Amino acid sequence: MNVETFRYDNRIVRAFAIATALWALVGTAAGLLVACQLFWPALNFETSFTTFGRLRPLHTNAVIFAFVGNGMFTGIYYSLQRLCKARMFSDTLSWLNFWGWNIIIVAAAITLPLGLTTSKEYAELEWPIDVGIAIVWVAFTVNLMGTILRRREPHMYVAIWFYIATAITVAVLHIVNSLAIPAGWFKSYSIYAGVQDALVQWWYGHNAVAFFLTTPYLGLMYYFLPKAANRPVFSYRLSIIHFWGLIFIYIWAGPHHLLYTALPDWAQSLGMVFSVMLVAPSWGGMLNGLLTLRGAWDKVRQDPMLKFMVVAVTAYGMATLEGPTLAIKSVNALSHYTDWTIAHVHTGALGWNGFLTFSMLYWLFPRLYNTKLWSTKLANYHFWIALLGMMFYVVPIYVSGVTQGLMWKQFTEDGFLLYGNFLETVLRIIPMHMLRAAGGALYVLGIVLMWVNLYKTAKAGQFAPEQEAQAPARVQHPSTSHAPAWSHRWLEGMPVTFTILTTLAILVGGLVEIVPLYLIKNNVPTISAVKPYSPLELLGRDLYIREGCVGCHSQMVRPFRSETERYGEYSKAGEYVYDHPFLWGSKRTGPDLHRVGGKYPDAWHYNHMEDPHSTSSGTIMPPYPWLLDRKLDTASLTARIRALRRIGVPYPEGYENGQALEDLKAQQARVVQNLKVGSVNAEPDREIIALIAYLQRLGTDIKGSPASTAPKLAGN
Repeated sequence: MNVETFRYDNRIVRAFAIATALWALVGTAAGLLVACQLFWPALNFETSFTTFGRLRPLHTNAVIFAFVGNGMFTGIYYSLQRLCKARMFSDTLSWLNFWGWNIIIVAAAITLPLGLTTSKEYAELEWPIDVGIAIVWVAFTVNLMGTILRRREPHMYVAIWFYIATAITVAVLHIVNSLAIPAGWFKSYSIYAGVQDALVQWWYGHNAVAFFLTTPYLGLMYYFLPKAANRPVFSYRLSIIHFWGLIFIYIWAGPHHLLYTALPDWAQSLGMVFSVMLVAPSWGGMLNGLLTLRGAWDKVRQDPMLKFMVVAVTAYGMATLEGPTLAIKSVNALSHYTDWTIAHVHTGALGWNGFLTFSMLYWLFPRLYNTKLWSTKLANYHFWIALLGMMFYVVPIYVSGVTQGLMWKQFTEDGFLLYGNFLETVLRIIPMHMLRAAGGALYVLGIVLMWVNLYKTAKAGQFAPEQEAQAPARVQHPSTSHAPAWSHRWLEGMPVTFTILTTLAILVGGLVEIVPLYLIKNNVPTISAVKPYSPLELLGRDLYIREGCVGCHSQMVRPFRSETERYGEYSKAGEYVYDHPFLWGSKRTGPDLHRVGGKYPDAWHYNHMEDPHSTSSGTIMPPYPWLLDRKLDTASLTARIRALRRIGVPYPEGYENGQALEDLKAQQARVVQNLKVGSVNAEPDREIIALIAYLQRLGTDIKGSPASTAPKLAGN
C-alpha cells in the first residue's frame, strides 16, 4: 500500500482560535453594556454612537459572527484536515477566509455605531459589506469542498455532513435575504416589501440560528466530544436521522417568528407545524451526544473540557425543546415581544455556542502548543463561574418575560386595561435586568480567566505550525467502496451527490413558503388608502432605522383585545406594501408604534426625543439631543426615491428632480407651525422635523387622517 506523508496546517487554526477568544471578550462585554443600559440609561452617554439602539446590533453581530463565527472556523479547519487526512485545499483561501472575515467584523464594529444599518435582524450590515461576506463565504466553501474532494479517507464522517449543510445553506440564506437596491454607498432598500420582507427576513433569521449557530456546532460536537471522551459516537443510525431530519425540517420553521401578525395564516401554520416537528431530530442529536459519554462520567468529573461539553449539549437540548414550544400559537401569544424570547436565545448562545467553544479551545491549545493545559483548576473555576453567570442571566429574564406578557394582557373587572400605561410594565422588571447584568458580568469574568489560562498554556509550550501525518494514497474513485449502491454508506463516498441532495433538502421549504407569497398578489391584499411615504416622511423613516428604534419598538398590532385596547386597530398586511424594509420588530422594550400617528401633538414628540423624562417619568429611554441640532441630509433624497421606484414604489417619474424637495419643504413648514402651537421653536431643516413627520404618519392611512401628507402619486 502506497503511504503518503503530508502536513496539517495549524497556523490557520491558531489564528482563528485567537480571534475567537478575542471576540468572545468583545462581544460579551458589549452585551454587558447594553444589558446595563436597560436599567441605567446614563450609560447611553448621550452620544449618537453609544445608544442602545446602535450598540445592540453591534453586540449581536459580535457574538454571532465574530465569536461564534471564528469559533466555527477554528473547529472546522482543525477537524476537517484530520477527518479527510488531507491538508486544506488552499492555504491562500484559508487566509483569505481569516482576514476577510475579521475585516468584515471590524467594518461592522465601525458602521453599526455610525447608524449605517439595514435594520434587518442579524443582517444589519449594508450592501458593500454584504458583498464582502458573500466573497469570503465562497472562498470558505471552495476550500471546504476542495479539501473534501482531495481527501484520503474514503467516507465522510458525520461532522463533515453538517459542515457541507452549513456552507451551502448560509450562502443561500445570505444572498436571498440581502437582495437590495443601493441608494448610496451605505444605504440600500430591500427588494422585498412589508409582509414579503418579513417572511424572507425570518426565513433567514431563524435559519441563521439553524445553519450558523447550530449545524456547524453539531459537526464540532460530533468530532470533539468523541475525541475528548475517547468513545465512539453512540449511534451511527441516529446520526443519519439527526442530520437529514434536521436540515429538511428546520428550513420551514421561520414563520413561527411571525405568529398572529399580518402574515397569511397558511404560512404561520406551516411554520408552527414544522417547528413542533423539530423536537424529534434535535433531541435525537442531543441524546446521541450525551449517550456517547456513557461509561465516561468519571472522566467528565475530572476533565473541565468535558464539563463544558456536557452543559453545551444539555443547553442545546433545552433550547431545541423550548423553541418548538414557543412556536405553538397559544404560547407565542404570551411570549412574543417579551424578554422570554431573549432568555431563550441566550440559553442557546451562552450555553450551547459559548460552552462548546470554550470546551474546544481548552482541548485545542494544549495540542497546538504540545503541552498540558496550564491550570485545570482555573478551567474549573471558569466553568462554575460561567455556569452561575448563565443561570443568573437567563432565569431572571424568563421571569421578566412572563411578567411582561401577563401584565400586558391584564384587565380590571370593569373591562379596562389594568396596566394601561406601558411604562408600568417596564419599571416592574428593572430588578430582573439588574440580576441579568450581574450574570453577564460573571460570564465575562469567566472569559477573562480563560484568556489567562490559554495565554499561560501557549507560553509554556512550543507552537507546532505544521503537524506531519501519514495516510494511504488518495483513492481516485472513492465512491467505489464495498457499500451497497444508494445506501447511506455509499452516499458518504459521493461528496458531490451528497451536496446536491443536501441543497435540495434545504431549498424545498423556502420555495414552498416564499414563492407563493412573492408571486401571488392575493396573498398581500392592497388597501387603496395606503400611499407611499412623502419625501420628509421617507427621510424620517430612514432616521428611525439609523437610530435603531426598531430594537425597542414594534410596528405590528396583533389581533388581541389587550393590544387593540392599548394601541388601536390591529395591523393589516396591505398597510405595509411600501415598507422597504419592514419594521415589525421582535421585542417591545417600549410600546408598539404602528398607531402612534396623531396620538400626540408634534411638540410632545419633540420634547420626548429631547428629554424622555419630560413626557414619561421614570422611562429608561435615552435622550436624542443630536436630532434637534443636526441638519437633515436632503442631498440623498434623489437617489433614495429613485431606488424605491425601481423596486415598485409608485413615485412619479422625475418626481425626485424638483417636486420632491418642494413637498419636503412644505411639510417641514407645517411641522414647524404645529410645534409653535406647543410652544416649541425649531428650525425646519433639522432631523427631528423629519422624524416627527414619520411618526405622525404611522397608522394613519386607514383612518383617512389629515396627518397623512403623502403626495398624489402615479397609479393611485
